[in-house]
Amino acid sequence: MRRSIRYLGLCLLAVAASIQAVSADPGKVNVPMPTSPHEVSSEVCGACHKEIYAEWAGSMHAQSSALKDPIHGAFYRKVAGDPTQEGVRIKGKPPICLNCHAPNAAKAGKTKLDAKPAFNEGVNCIFCHSIAGYKGTEGENGKLRLGIAAYEISETHLIAPSGRTYSTNPPPPNPTATTPPFHPFPMKGDNAPLHKTNDLCMGCHDRRNNFHGVPLCATGTEIADSKSFIACQSCHMPTVNGHASHSMSGGHDGAMVRRAVTLVLETQQQGDRIRATVTMKNRLPHKFPTGAPFRNAYLRLTAYDAAGKELWKNYSKHPMTDDKQAMLVYVLGDGEGNPAMPPKAKEVLSDSRLQPDEERVLNYQLPAKDVKLVRAELLYNLLLPKLVKDLDAVLTDDLKQPKVAAMSEVAL
Repeated sequence: MRRSIRYLGLCLLAVAASIQAVSADPGKVNVPMPTSPHEVSSEVCGACHKEIYAEWAGSMHAQSSALKDPIHGAFYRKVAGDPTQEGVRIKGKPPICLNCHAPNAAKAGKTKLDAKPAFNEGVNCIFCHSIAGYKGTEGENGKLRLGIAAYEISETHLIAPSGRTYSTNPPPPNPTATTPPFHPFPMKGDNAPLHKTNDLCMGCHDRRNNFHGVPLCATGTEIADSKSFIACQSCHMPTVNGHASHSMSGGHDGAMVRRAVTLVLETQQQGDRIRATVTMKNRLPHKFPTGAPFRNAYLRLTAYDAAGKELWKNYSKHPMTDDKQAMLVYVLGDGEGNPAMPPKAKEVLSDSRLQPDEERVLNYQLPAKDVKLVRAELLYNLLLPKLVKDLDAVLTDDLKQPKVAAMSEVAL
């Protein structure tokens, strides 16, 4: 007991030191003391929860704001405005994007994301752990409740999966090193099960329509349709070193992408031709790819000679035009049958993505002369080719280049 009390005391001092450092260090921007829980930076939490903080800091949740995610930032600037300015409005209201990508700013009704660290931390510790209930994304008026609007948010308690709640009461007027604000004071709680269910994620990951009502993201609907009992946390927050991983890996993580689909290549030589059969199996309870509509995947089937020279490939420029059966993509239209970007889309033209648990077989015939190896690769992309070109100046290489989701090869 004494050891536990001593440890808690050390955490309290560490948190206080962290807050004081943010506001007092002459090398940092002077940040005012938080006046509400949703102004508290995750750095404060990281003073004690070092390993979890490090995982979160490398996650896309921590990078989700328009000032940190180049892809979201480019769309935000084009559709909404400058994320460093206050008073940005779309049809008289703050950008709805903030509800998911910068929920602390949305809760405060602010659009200047660099005004406070917590506004620019995306989905940070305080936001997730102050979720006390899930109202659903279907509003009473028929409109979608997105992000923070879909949740019941506690102003006074953090809620942990352990079954305890923790005080987030504002600090006293003159906090000292022994009275840090918003620090844990355990009390019995009964909302912990929420943090182990899909409901915790669905406010942002259920579905999202554009201004014309066209569905853009619909991961939650896909999971519901699959009738899967698997919780999001099972894959995206697996237990690591005795705690749920806060890396929350997704499409930006190559290792996570490689877990999604199995791929098997079989070949049979028939005279001067090779018959290649590729079988893809989606292992996910949602579509592959899922999420943002510009995410896509495609099959690359290649034949090589003994020296490794490429002899044949299933497309010349890109399968989007040369081998459409190889594409796994959600295509939106302008209402007249022409492709359109997500914000302006008025219809869904096609959806060739793998359904949950779907097994799909593709057949090819290729010339057999000098072929010694045939390789099949399923490549996953965060963006469509046109967007990679348009956003080239703001994208890093890892955002431009495809990730290998699965591979199979046969030596002849």
